[in-house]
Amino acid sequence: MHNSSSEPTRRGLIRAAGLFGCAGLIRSATVREQNDSAGAVDRLLDRIVANEQAVLKILSERTPIVETYIQENVIDGASTAQTRDDYFLGRMGLVKSVHYVSFVRRQAAPPPVLETKTTSRFFILHKTVVTEQVPEHIVFLPEGFAQMAIIDAASFDRKTYSFTYIRREFLGDVRCLVFDVAPLRADDAGRFVGRIWVEDQSCFIARVNGTYTKKRDADLYFHFDSWRENPEPGVWIPAVIYIEDAASAENNPAAPMRFKGQTRIWSYQSPTNNHLEELTAILVDASKNVRDSEAPGEISPIESQRRWEREAEANVLERLEGIGLVAPEGDVDKVLSTVTNNLIVTNNLDVDAHCRLLLTTPLETFAIGHTIVVSRGLLDVLPDEASLALVLATELTHIALGHPTQTEYSFNDRTMVSDEAVLEQFRFTRAPEQVAAACRKAIAMLAASPYKDKMANAGLFLRMLREKTARLTNLVQPNLGNDLTRYLDMPEFQQLLAKAPPLQDDKLEQIAALPLGSRVRVEPWASRTFLLKPKAVALLSAREKMPLEIAPVSVYLTRASAQ
Repeated sequence: MHNSSSEPTRRGLIRAAGLFGCAGLIRSATVREQNDSAGAVDRLLDRIVANEQAVLKILSERTPIVETYIQENVIDGASTAQTRDDYFLGRMGLVKSVHYVSFVRRQAAPPPVLETKTTSRFFILHKTVVTEQVPEHIVFLPEGFAQMAIIDAASFDRKTYSFTYIRREFLGDVRCLVFDVAPLRADDAGRFVGRIWVEDQSCFIARVNGTYTKKRDADLYFHFDSWRENPEPGVWIPAVIYIEDAASAENNPAAPMRFKGQTRIWSYQSPTNNHLEELTAILVDASKNVRDSEAPGEISPIESQRRWEREAEANVLERLEGIGLVAPEGDVDKVLSTVTNNLIVTNNLDVDAHCRLLLTTPLETFAIGHTIVVSRGLLDVLPDEASLALVLATELTHIALGHPTQTEYSFNDRTMVSDEAVLEQFRFTRAPEQVAAACRKAIAMLAASPYKDKMANAGLFLRMLREKTARLTNLVQPNLGNDLTRYLDMPEFQQLLAKAPPLQDDKLEQIAALPLGSRVRVEPWASRTFLLKPKAVALLSAREKMPLEIAPVSVYLTRASAQ
């Protein structure tokens, strides 16, 4: 389809297309060659649209995990105060539109008042009507944030949108063509309007920045910045989205509420992934004379008990990794295990402990059998190794003290539950008396460890955690394990807090906690994890410290290499 709105696109691309593999073929100024160049521009835009359909096909064939965490602030004059946070975790799919299945049911029900409704195509939230009894309440809809992973599920094409070429730009190692995109009909509500970055080799969209058009003021759409990654040649998938916007309360328009959030998407596992390849290999080996390693014929009751507990541990970890909540074993686990081994060796403990990473944001830990599980969000915000040692010690002590494993999970049927029921049925919290005993042991263990002279830093982290707990309740509410705030009231941890220096927000060199997303990168396709190694940046003001806060996303993009 040709229209006048495409002329700026052609002129801009004619100037730049010779520099890019997917846009090229512009070599002279003759009329014929300009016509050929216009045809090349048409082919380029058609290829971008076709590749976006390929992304939608991937989403329609897979059901990745999608997690959204939101922090709300009230802006009053020159100051900003955090008021509350929200959290969603589920699985998304795509048929004709985004389908969302929640894993958590932690959100408080909104006040029972009438609600304003919209018929928006991309419905993000709605506001309840203000009454004298109930103040205005905003309810976030998790499927709206999942929707931001795509541009337009139904009509991302040249009949619906105009494309205006802006410039070329690098995102990490990936060179991109930058376009402004807008619906051809200004009154077409629910359409994307904003900017896209198109990588210049295969012409897939690598970044999307903008919002959706609305028909009336009651329709609330957020601005978002969505980044995609290239896990395999010819495959680009949504990975992480940053959201930021503001909305004034009807009863107090002078104090708008600003919120920011991150949506992370991972575990693009195929529903047909049922280990058939592994089974085929086993069947081939079965034709040979293969035997298990030699073992004693008789097993003692003690060894039987240990095996029974190991089966519970293995069943739980296998289920959590299968659903995509626990990362496959990798380098991050090795770092955690190194700190754990430091504690074991210096305390002469006769235990064998391993570490795994929970991929979710809420700050939590738990131990199952001889495995310590730490959440990605917690590892992100810990300011130093001493604070990490404190966190790991609280779980290692349960293992050292012989606190029992929940052996009901040794029965496989107890882990054969639907994905959306896992977080409702799996719980790994400890009894109060076990927590008290673990606290006493953990403090003694740290006093004999290489981290004994750095416990003031760990106490400073606890101070920050205590200060933020009242407002960021969803950040410290665990999905599976132990609430870290339980330890703050223990006498031993009270002593640790007393020895820590006071929090000084205006002191740039005092880092009590890091922003979310500071340490761990999750590769969205296979959920592999890597420790980030950003260059050190000097802070310019206290505002840049952002302890336990959401920060904008900037992904250093790279291209997948053919194996």
